[in-house]
Amino acid sequence: MSASPPPLASSSWEALGTGVVLRLTDPSGLQAARAAVELELAAIDRACSRFRPDSELSRVNAHAGRSTTVSPLLIEALELALRAAELTGGDVDPTIGRALELAGYDRDWRLLAPPAEQPEQQLKITARVRAGWRSISLDRESLAIRVPAGIRLDLGATAKAWAADRAVAAAASAGGCGALVSIGGDIATAGSAPASGWRIRVTDDHRSDPSAPGQTISIRSGGLATSSTAVRRWSHDGHTMHHIIDPATGAPVRATWRTVSVAAANCMDANIATTAALVRAKAAPDWLAAVGLPARLVDWDGNVTAVGHWPAEAPVPTAVKNVAAFDRGAYARPPIHAGVRTAEAQRA
Repeated sequence: MSASPPPLASSSWEALGTGVVLRLTDPSGLQAARAAVELELAAIDRACSRFRPDSELSRVNAHAGRSTTVSPLLIEALELALRAAELTGGDVDPTIGRALELAGYDRDWRLLAPPAEQPEQQLKITARVRAGWRSISLDRESLAIRVPAGIRLDLGATAKAWAADRAVAAAASAGGCGALVSIGGDIATAGSAPASGWRIRVTDDHRSDPSAPGQTISIRSGGLATSSTAVRRWSHDGHTMHHIIDPATGAPVRATWRTVSVAAANCMDANIATTAALVRAKAAPDWLAAVGLPARLVDWDGNVTAVGHWPAEAPVPTAVKNVAAFDRGAYARPPIHAGVRTAEAQRA
């Protein structure tokens, strides 16, 4: 008779304006791992928050039109945001900060007015300056960033997932074991997984209980991200808004998927893909298939489209296999993971 696998250790708290979950394969490392994660998230919040007046990003935005000296951490964060723009042809663009403000997203979304019960309406919001991501000047040697006057940066499409990747690496090192970190449902893993893999419930909202509509899968490595136009919504000027902006229009995307989930070699690549998929709408499945990323797309009627090696819906948890990463060759500076890793998974 085989011994039962050791129980997973778990801790949860609030950071970066959302829920954080840490899981470890060795309970003895939990205290050290949580402390390491908290340090990572605090540093990223100080560098990248659009809502903290004392953050480095707020200082860059306040000094738009002039060069601003920043920390290596914000330089790396912006490099990765520019890589996301490069890989998606500008569909994931860090210069949409002003468009988000015009849509009413000028403070933590939990402080915004709840969405009105009304049908989808055609809406156009135009930011006054649309210089785009290619207009950003970034100098790694002098640690300086310059954005044109009128441009406001927002790193929401990349920084939270990047934080999960950094945090899980810190947790695995401090805890000396396998680790999973979820930040607002963006999930990263490091080290050895449990024998049956990391079991994850994929739903619209990471805060939902297990009975919510969705699918249970397992992953053994890599990352998983879910983006939704159904959850982070608010009311502004009589319209229901959400946080996924189409850079081509400056307005929240319409006529797109309810929810997109993607598995990739790391959480940031997965989140780049989910955001771009919501912007690309009907073209998203073919694009995700072309870049080799398993995905699950849910429309507003609840119909599911699975792409690549994403497992079919089943009552028994199934596994994501053969996860590729985006081609990194086009971008001049290396991202966090310099090489392509393959995220492997097995049936839970």
